[in-house]
Amino acid sequence: MRDRHGLLTQPIGRVLLNMSLPNLIGILTILGFSLVDTFFISQLGTESLAAISFTFPVTLIISSIAIGIGAGVSTNLGRLIGGGHADKAKVFLHDALMLTFLLIAFIALLGSLCIDPLFSLLGANDSSLPLIHDYMFIWYLGAPLLVLLMVGNQGLRATGDTRSPAKIMMLAALINLILDPLLIFGIGPFPRLEIEGAAIATVISWVVALSLSTHLLIFKRHLVDFVEPNIKRLKCNWKQLAHIAQPAAMMNLLNPLANAIIMAMLARIDHSAVAAFGAGTRLESVMLIAVMALSSSLVPFVAQNLGAGQTQRARGALMLSLKFVLVFQTLLYLPLLFLAKPLAELFSSDPQVIEWLTFYILVLPAAYGPLGIVILVATSLNAYHRPMSSLVLNVCRLFLIMLPLAALGSYLGGVKGLLLALPITNAIMGIACYVLATRISEPEKTDIKVSQA
Repeated sequence: MRDRHGLLTQPIGRVLLNMSLPNLIGILTILGFSLVDTFFISQLGTESLAAISFTFPVTLIISSIAIGIGAGVSTNLGRLIGGGHADKAKVFLHDALMLTFLLIAFIALLGSLCIDPLFSLLGANDSSLPLIHDYMFIWYLGAPLLVLLMVGNQGLRATGDTRSPAKIMMLAALINLILDPLLIFGIGPFPRLEIEGAAIATVISWVVALSLSTHLLIFKRHLVDFVEPNIKRLKCNWKQLAHIAQPAAMMNLLNPLANAIIMAMLARIDHSAVAAFGAGTRLESVMLIAVMALSSSLVPFVAQNLGAGQTQRARGALMLSLKFVLVFQTLLYLPLLFLAKPLAELFSSDPQVIEWLTFYILVLPAAYGPLGIVILVATSLNAYHRPMSSLVLNVCRLFLIMLPLAALGSYLGGVKGLLLALPITNAIMGIACYVLATRISEPEKTDIKVSQA
């Protein structure tokens, strides 16, 4: 298993490119779920679009927990593999997947019981709540499957294999794309389920993808060792996972929490702005896809090289990645100056929604280069076993700078003033994170203590 994909020996740029291109496809397909749902649901009207927009912060919370657990899996497996401890890595992945299922099943059960009060708190009105309930009840049923899929794919990426997860997610996205219009609009023999149909299509695609991922992890690659339950071992391995996963999950939870607060602010100004913001956050995910793809490659690359004692190679990969995303995201912004309104019109025919979404597309992507730097530095800090530093970065960005500026902006300039606060925050933090990256180092003690007992 050790260095099968050349993470420790081949040229940095080539390895990161070879890993990131499949990640790019895989992440695009994941984001495609959300965009496809948004596009078809938007055809049902502004109320349905607003309803699906309200679900985004909550579904992102579950995804953020999965990303946090995945970060713990990727970092610890990367270090174990880099250090030549493949057997320990297999036991660790088994215990991590067990914890993942138990945790998300509990959260999904709790969430399904609190749909109406939670979304009422977020600002959903009486027209949106029944639509939200129809979507989220089905979505919660499939949530454990989604998170197992995400964490299992991170286990594959930790070995340097980014192609297999990408192929799996491409198939899932294709299934979702085919089923969405059939179930939403009731085409042919299918019933017209509207927003509920989107959720059913998504869950079916997750079932297929998880089946393929499980086959690959267990039967083909033998990356999981099924061992008897042992309280001492589970406690040791879950503690090691939590060292990275808890701060990483909290870091990722901050973004949907901040988005939920911003959405609540917008709902009190103009309900159309909620629909625009929901569509804008989905477009943002696509605009940042190269950053996310590189991030998914960078963490196992850095972790394996740190595990092998190659600290300069790890730092060189980080700095090369930061320079790339700054240039790439700046160039990517230029076409948006001419395409903002046509893009907005794809998601709505409501003139007010189009106005707010056009402004969003013109303003926020201008600072996606600095935001990319923030994302890469924050995720790399996990590989350096500095998860609390990563958490502090995001707390500062979102709660000490962004939300106060957003409140001030909404007071002075309404919707546009609020939205302007977001790129200003990202520009400030991007500069700070680049300076931090030039000084990053490992803590004194980074040994991975994983039990097989």
